[in-house]
Amino acid sequence: MKLDSPQFHAIFTPELHALIDLFNKYGYEIRVAGGAVRDLLAAKVPSDIDFATTATPEQMKDMFTKESIRMVNTNGESHGTITARINDKENFEVTTLRIDVVTDGRRAEVEFTKDWILDANRRDLTVNSMFLGFDGTVYDYFSGIQDLEDKRIRFVGDAEQRIQEDYLRILRYFRFYGRLAKGPNYHEDTTLDAIRTNAGGLARVSGERIWVEMKKILTGRMSAEIVEKMIHLGLGSHIGLPNVSSFSELYKVCDRANGSSPHHMTILSALLDSEGDVYKLHERTKMSNDELSLGLFIVHHRRDYMGHDLISYCIDLHTDTAGKETKVINKIVELMKYCGQIKIAEEFPKVQLPQFPVTGHDLTQKDVPRGPRFAATLNVLRRIWKESKYKLGKEDLLERIPEVLESLPQNVKKIKKK
Repeated sequence: MKLDSPQFHAIFTPELHALIDLFNKYGYEIRVAGGAVRDLLAAKVPSDIDFATTATPEQMKDMFTKESIRMVNTNGESHGTITARINDKENFEVTTLRIDVVTDGRRAEVEFTKDWILDANRRDLTVNSMFLGFDGTVYDYFSGIQDLEDKRIRFVGDAEQRIQEDYLRILRYFRFYGRLAKGPNYHEDTTLDAIRTNAGGLARVSGERIWVEMKKILTGRMSAEIVEKMIHLGLGSHIGLPNVSSFSELYKVCDRANGSSPHHMTILSALLDSEGDVYKLHERTKMSNDELSLGLFIVHHRRDYMGHDLISYCIDLHTDTAGKETKVINKIVELMKYCGQIKIAEEFPKVQLPQFPVTGHDLTQKDVPRGPRFAATLNVLRRIWKESKYKLGKEDLLERIPEVLESLPQNVKKIKKK
């Protein structure tokens, strides 16, 4: 098969032409590899392009050095990857053809080869195992084109062997299934059996690698069906998720938030019953503090009585929630998506929010001593302001300082916003 599409021709920048000419000059083969071929076959312009070559890393370094081409990101060299920067405009990651000689379920020790089929055979999925020549020829050794047309996701060769080479491939399977499969129930039984048998191997994979894949699964197609399948196959406990008996909340959230681009934590929170579940997931995946904070926020507030005036509820919640304003607004927007209040999620960021008129400087001017009582006073005044429906002004609130101080216990601890 040969490609001759606009998307294929769009990848040919002057820098890529220079790279191709260079490899031809020195007699080395170079082709587009993996996901970029898959995307081009699907008539998509790839977001990034990987290249494979018969040249060894040493041969590439010699070639680039002779041609005065700068090499960057040298940490990939041990796995055969050299990154060349052409014309000081574009980086190209070029990896020597290789086979895995030793695998431990996480990383592989590799040996370089000049055999394109052997390199394709070490890749995870048939749809990711193809190469593309610059004349448009697609090199497909494992029926990847047919699988793309049939919207079928299969491992290259023996599924169990591919998984045991790197257990993260279990999650990559589900990610690409969500992206490319024709529907939620078209898994091959042999694939599911291999995943079920090897689920425990995910315990050996770092949380950071797991989280990268999980985020993509959660924001992809069929996320509820895929996560349910993953948990039924026994993956949950190995990736930080609780044992779930009902998935109704997950399906509700995915359905309600459909089309609103919910954050991955908004979706995943549907499986987390408590703040403790959020912390356990954080411990396993090493998610960011912002992701942790959003999960805790949704789990804490999703059962609030919100009343009929949801904008007023959101304004009050904004007043009660600590943090940078933009982050607090984003949390509230995601909470509304979780609850299916998409119109409110769209409207709330446009609302003119009331600004608390009292500052710490104002309290200092009123001789409120620094320390726990200082912060507690400020937060009590904020609460009084909120209860007035934001009508009390600065002077009204400052007049309340004596009674607020009188009401605070002597051993007061800092009263925190939520």
